[in-house]
Amino acid sequence: MNFTLKIWRQKDAKAKGAFETYKVENISADTSFLEMLDILNNNLIHEGKEPVAFDHDCREGICGMCSLHIDGRAHGPGDGATTCQIYMRRFKDGATIVIEPWRSAAFPVIKDLVVDRSAYDKILQAGGFISVRTNAVQDANNIPIPKAGCGACAATCKNGSAMLFVAARVSSLAKLPQGRVEGARRAKAMVAKMDELGFGNCTNTGACQAECPKMISISHIARLNREFLSAKFED
Repeated sequence: MNFTLKIWRQKDAKAKGAFETYKVENISADTSFLEMLDILNNNLIHEGKEPVAFDHDCREGICGMCSLHIDGRAHGPGDGATTCQIYMRRFKDGATIVIEPWRSAAFPVIKDLVVDRSAYDKILQAGGFISVRTNAVQDANNIPIPKAGCGACAATCKNGSAMLFVAARVSSLAKLPQGRVEGARRAKAMVAKMDELGFGNCTNTGACQAECPKMISISHIARLNREFLSAKFED
């Protein structure tokens, strides 16, 4: 399979970026999207050119670090999947594919397709935890808490809202008996930090749920609203 790639290139956060066009040829249909980018970069290196910077980690559909906007969709053409789970058989032979970084004010571009998502870390630091003694390690791991927060929701939302991310974290901790102790403080602190960092308001369109690779439901936003209102009444 052969493809034309229109990729966003940006030297650093202060530089003005632009799309550049590349060709990749003889790509197997079973090649993953990230492996295809590896092939492109290998070609660029052999040509003495700067490879394309893109983010990735596990390549197993777990971490969501592979934060690419592909043909206008967060993570690419698939439901409940991260970019590393997208295979080139999803595209037509000879297709032109547009690849961009997350487009959100709260996720500034670092280089090329890599964005700074530390805003999510700051929201978690504001209240996405429980302050209790966990005793031995095995006790701390008795109740598994699923990971969330690749950024697709905020990148997809036309307001750049982080409501689904915050709601998922608040909801997961609210269901734990240990999490109830700091429930009121947590909801207020995380929402306040989200607003402070420049994330927009929820649009109620459900775009975040549609593009979430873990298919997290917007019903969690309802729980976040309940937690937040309850906290306000306790003031």
